[in-house]
Amino acid sequence: MIVTTAGRTNPSMIRLAEGIANDLKAAYISRKKQSVQTLSEVHGDVLVVGKNRLEWHKKGGEEPFFFHPNSAMFRLKRLQKGEHDPLIAAADLKPGDTFLDCTLGLGSDSITASYAVGEKGNVTAAEANPLVAYLVEKGLETWETGVDEFDACMRRIQVESRNHVDLLKELDANSYDVVYFDPMFEEAITESDGIGQLRALSEYSPITEDTVKEAKRIAAKRVVLKDHWKSPSFEKLGFQILKRKSAKFHYGVIETKDL
Repeated sequence: MIVTTAGRTNPSMIRLAEGIANDLKAAYISRKKQSVQTLSEVHGDVLVVGKNRLEWHKKGGEEPFFFHPNSAMFRLKRLQKGEHDPLIAAADLKPGDTFLDCTLGLGSDSITASYAVGEKGNVTAAEANPLVAYLVEKGLETWETGVDEFDACMRRIQVESRNHVDLLKELDANSYDVVYFDPMFEEAITESDGIGQLRALSEYSPITEDTVKEAKRIAAKRVVLKDHWKSPSFEKLGFQILKRKSAKFHYGVIETKDL
């Protein structure tokens, strides 16, 4: 992979691109009016540093991957109005709670959880793909929504660039209130915004009984699983299904307070 700038660039953008290339231990290549396709044919994957976002153009891919708050902003606006969010309800999140998101993706669930737990709470999110983790972490640090409260939610999220299986094994018992899994659905939901790009980049691995055992050890309140409504994982792994009428995915819950 190489790092370059957008077509219209300036010295500060070049310095930023060079810094990002250094972070990622990748080569910086001057754009010199070359198309992304031309650069990709020569160098492989191309990370384009633009004025407002970073775009990862995977060689042979149709669409670039970039961070955007996705559906999180709509969800936060509903929560502001006192309306229902299915994840917050399933996790029973309260201000001050601690939340471990084992599958960061584009970060929509982590952002929503961060709003729910507030300034005194904590949200940590693990992402197995190091480049996805880097791009989403940078997005969470810099994206401006125009609403200070929403921006603060993103800034508070701590991203762990690692596989959640390894992370869970290292954590102390009861170190988080809620542990959450949102694995990439084996059965695609085509209308999910941004999921198509992410699906091509994600390191998909099913949630196993051993992983759930570790999650139950760590979660002081609940372990929560989001999956396709047809998924056999809920029953197989011991989750109580919270069915949502006409929804294409459900939440499953394991209460850990009494275990």
